[in-house]
Amino acid sequence: MKPFALCTASIFALGLASVAHAQDVPLNPSGDTASPDSAPAATGDAAGAFAEGGDAIVVTGVRASIVGAINSRKENVQIVDSIVAEDVGKLPDNNVVEALQRVTGIQVTDRGGGEAGAISIRGLTDPLTTLNGRNIFTAAGTSFALQDISANLVKKVDVYKTRSADQIETGLAGQIDVQTRRPLDFDGFTISGLARGVYSELADKINPNAALLVSNRWETGIGDIGFLINASYTRTQFRNQLLQAGAMVPFATQNPPAGSGLTPLQRIFPGDRNQNWTPGLDAGLPTAPGSTLNINGVATPYYLSRDAVISSDLYGKRTRPAINAALQWAPNERSVYTAEFFYTGFKQKTFNSLHFSFVDWWGNLGANPGSTFELYDGTNIIKSRQVGAVAGFNSGDTTTSKTDSFVYAFNAKWDVGDRGKISADLAYQDSKNTTSFFAIRTDRGPLDIDVDFNAGGGLPSFSFANQGVLTDPNAWTVGNLFDSGTKNTGSALTFMLDGEYAWDEGFLRRIKAGFRYDDRKAANFVRDQGAGALGVTLASLGGDAAFTNKDFFDNRADIPTSWVLADTRNMDRDAIRSLYRSVAPGLLLSDQLSFGKVFGINEINMAAYLMADGEISIFGRPLQLQGGARFVTIDTNYDYFDRGAGFAQTKVGTSSSKLLPAFTARYDITDNLRIRFNYGETLRRPDFGALNPNPILTGDLSRIGFGSASAGNADLGVTHSKNMDLALEWYFERNSAIYVTGFRREIDGLVVPLTIREFIPNNYLPRNETYTEFFNVTRPVNASNGVLKGVELGLTYFPTYLPGPLDGLGFTGSATVLDSEQTIPVTDAVGNITGNTKSAFFGVSKLSYNATLAYDNGPIGARLSYVWRKGFLRVNEGRSFANPIGIWRKPEKSLDLQLTWNVNEDIGVTFDAVNLTKAKQQEYYKFSDVGNAEQFNTTNLLIDRTFAIGVRFKFD
Repeated sequence: MKPFALCTASIFALGLASVAHAQDVPLNPSGDTASPDSAPAATGDAAGAFAEGGDAIVVTGVRASIVGAINSRKENVQIVDSIVAEDVGKLPDNNVVEALQRVTGIQVTDRGGGEAGAISIRGLTDPLTTLNGRNIFTAAGTSFALQDISANLVKKVDVYKTRSADQIETGLAGQIDVQTRRPLDFDGFTISGLARGVYSELADKINPNAALLVSNRWETGIGDIGFLINASYTRTQFRNQLLQAGAMVPFATQNPPAGSGLTPLQRIFPGDRNQNWTPGLDAGLPTAPGSTLNINGVATPYYLSRDAVISSDLYGKRTRPAINAALQWAPNERSVYTAEFFYTGFKQKTFNSLHFSFVDWWGNLGANPGSTFELYDGTNIIKSRQVGAVAGFNSGDTTTSKTDSFVYAFNAKWDVGDRGKISADLAYQDSKNTTSFFAIRTDRGPLDIDVDFNAGGGLPSFSFANQGVLTDPNAWTVGNLFDSGTKNTGSALTFMLDGEYAWDEGFLRRIKAGFRYDDRKAANFVRDQGAGALGVTLASLGGDAAFTNKDFFDNRADIPTSWVLADTRNMDRDAIRSLYRSVAPGLLLSDQLSFGKVFGINEINMAAYLMADGEISIFGRPLQLQGGARFVTIDTNYDYFDRGAGFAQTKVGTSSSKLLPAFTARYDITDNLRIRFNYGETLRRPDFGALNPNPILTGDLSRIGFGSASAGNADLGVTHSKNMDLALEWYFERNSAIYVTGFRREIDGLVVPLTIREFIPNNYLPRNETYTEFFNVTRPVNASNGVLKGVELGLTYFPTYLPGPLDGLGFTGSATVLDSEQTIPVTDAVGNITGNTKSAFFGVSKLSYNATLAYDNGPIGARLSYVWRKGFLRVNEGRSFANPIGIWRKPEKSLDLQLTWNVNEDIGVTFDAVNLTKAKQQEYYKFSDVGNAEQFNTTNLLIDRTFAIGVRFKFD
């Protein structure tokens, strides 16, 4: 490793100077130094107020939260958008992700399961998540689920679009820092809490959400001492309902040519050497009328049709307990010591009622096959059809997951002399996650099906000739057993040391330097076993073994709404295993219930930085500058254990280093008009799971000659981004601002999926009709470079001239326009890279916006919010079918309402409604200009609508 002194000595640092640096600033009561990156600007605004004519106008309620976010952006050196809780327990949302969806440049998605589950900043999906500045994670992962953080725990959330040299270098998207409350934030004893009941419309359940904070501080002979404990608990019972038209495959026409060997409308399989057609072509098979395949040397016209229709009715229950405790000691005004403990728990159990029916050819098409289908005009794509004697199965899938994460931290801050500051932080984290999956498949006899793959709005409709079979447990036989689990562990020991020295005049105003050491460990363990069919009826297992759902898809589609299947939620699993073992000896082995280690990693990250702040005057106005660099070394040692070779161990070690410069200039054109420029470089290190080369296998479910699999890549490297931002901000009126930011990200080493055909013999799949030893294995590779660019526009406006009851009415909103392009490898039938093509980034919407109408007057506070994002490329499909490989998400939206009635200064009553318009989440197939939402529709997921009533209080 290069000496850090060689690195830092070569840095020419320029930087920011602000009012806080021009004078002796003691530590504030909470123990945080007046950070130069969030210090007040020369205009002298106070949080929650705008200085105009020397008078500070203080605002409260909903407006205080919004205005606090404006001031956070204005006062920071970097480009930062924030969510500010105006008081304890008053972050105006259920959790951090819900609150972030209204921040400029933020996009949230995956809204199933009763909550938003994924977040991106300017289209990039890897934001660094920190808690009070500390990088936090879950188990063997490298990030943290922000949904686990209750609103009551939060003081403020900062979203950094740019980074300075003193910030952690990872996360191309930016950094999301969640700040919790500490006891010295309060003047004395404080108790606050909230209790809410949240009604889930799809699940028809009322879920509790409660939190309680107790804090106190004492003046003693050894200084101020404070203690705080903050706990929260949420429970969510939810229901996910998904309806899907299956993938596309080719079929013969009603009059196949002589010599092809095909009968009317027979499904055309690829063949053992893909001699008939090649699955997984980028744009799929041609869709023009009369398109042909070479079948037995004969040019044979074909139709494209879906191979199945699928219904998934998932019931889930999730609990999230969390505790944050802090002990602080400030022996004097110039030092403070903080000990903290943070715990988050996650428990979830889901039961998925899966109904799958083939829409295939089995020979029963009647005397006139040409009358059994309808094509989309001008294509060879079948829109609707009637098929006789198709097979089908159901599957009762129970998944459980449990996570416990602990953070123990000690922080010390000192003022050294009149101008120096030192801070030290030591943290230890430990996290463990376990999952289990237990599923039983049941099979039925052949049925006639009548299906329209898009009966309107992307929703398929279908019915069976004898639908009574669907709910008759005597008509279903017990099929395959799937029994698996995982265990993930992670820990980290992190030490940070920072120091700075400031001057109150001259060009150089501050120098800051620091060091970070992080020792991270993670491991992954798996178990799995399976067996073939029992061959007995579902009814023979007893009444408790069967479950019949009802009211599927909320009467929004013409489809079966009930079906019966094995209820695996409360089964005696040992008894079921014994039953399978007695029918198929040797397929279930007792030692397969124990975990085997498949992956372990130890990563040591060391970083040092040097940065400086300076100021010069141009045309009588201050130009504030900040510059520096961060030098990072990463030493990674990991071993993986090949599950297909008796867990044989392979050890790998890598080492890398990088110098990352950062520079920011901020110029106050007037007191209220400001321009900023930032250049910085950031990294994305691979997720640990992405390094694990062990494949997760899926059998040949559609009889195409091979299965599919996903795996990591032990050779995956670091992704590097060069980032440029230019922002113009106008704080044009008290509590109001408009700002526009242009940005560009030049990214090298982007990770994209690459699919290769592999031979995996003697694998762990059950020996049944889906067993195969050939797989299309999709692994991540650093095979792409790309550019992401765009513009953000934000506006917050609270008019000062509105009369009487309209006073307090305001608007906040933003829009983000993105353009992205990356290279994607083009592969042949077995996965060899033969060239490159261009694609948008995964997960990037070209346009997204949010708009909130806010009202705050007297005891009443209200927000009506609408968020919308344009459709986007979510992922590439696993190259197993004849449709285009790109899976695109249709535009997403949510209309939400929040009301607050402050009974008095201490008690408030709240009402919330989420997804008032009952929006759906829908996807379709598309690659380049091939594909669309009408003819290539696929999944339709109902998004829950929820209503909540609650009360919150604070006494001090």
